Amino acid sequence: MVQPSPSTAPPPLICFQGNCGGRNPHGMTGALALAQRLAAVLGIPLQTLGAPGQALSGSWQQMLEAVTPDFVSLGRYLEKTLSAGKRPVLTMSRCAGALATLPVIARQHPEACIVWFDAHGDLNTPETSESGYLGGMVIAGAAGLWDSGLGSDLSLAQVILAGAHQLDPAEQALIDDKRLLHLPPAQLDVEALQRAINGRPVYIHLDCDVLQPGVVPSDHQIDGGLATECLAELMAALAEEDVVGMEVAELEARWPNATEPADLTVLVEILMPLARRLLSDETPCVR
Repeated sequence: MVQPSPSTAPPPLICFQGNCGGRNPHGMTGALALAQRLAAVLGIPLQTLGAPGQALSGSWQQMLEAVTPDFVSLGRYLEKTLSAGKRPVLTMSRCAGALATLPVIARQHPEACIVWFDAHGDLNTPETSESGYLGGMVIAGAAGLWDSGLGSDLSLAQVILAGAHQLDPAEQALIDDKRLLHLPPAQLDVEALQRAINGRPVYIHLDCDVLQPGVVPSDHQIDGGLATECLAELMAALAEEDVVGMEVAELEARWPNATEPADLTVLVEILMPLARRLLSDETPCVR
């Protein structure tokens, strides 16, 4: 594969501003706020993709149809970025955007594992989902348990479900059948995560609702999540792995009923060791 020269390589800090199937627009402003903060701290350019729009309504099929054109564009840009030898950091509004990213990662890095930080499993299919929420079907779609039309290159065996503690029966059944590895909050520490990765390249997905309530605004504030100190330790450890990229979703720019933007300092500090390594020209320090 021909590698673009550094002058023509796409910027690896990406904010996807299109709708990811959210029922409110707050995640789009949150994704942009975080990306702008990272760009300012690191002094690097930011690439925005898509245009923010209104909240979507309707069934998961209607939402998927509405977002698919932008998702296809997101997938193509990510593929171009990876092909240029870059290790992207992507912010997006909702988890459903990973329907576009995970198949690309699986094609470009078939040996990689996916560390999926999330309070939820996102392993439902249209048949098993009680809510019909598109974001709750992401991993299952990328792994071909249902057809999203956006690719099914991912294997469930590549997935490390980190911090999930709100699981539906069908999701728990996949875990019980050992189709993927699950590290709930009580079992999630640096040593356990390193054992699970086992020297493989890593792609990271961070859903901000994996954190304890009150840290950063997200659509779901769920008791039993990770403490900021725990997530910071995990991210620092991941910075020493062979990380091929990272995406962050489910962050909102303001707390409900607030007029001022939320303080994202804690989240930026948690992400910074890993973001700095990914978005610099440094070679990953592989254990």
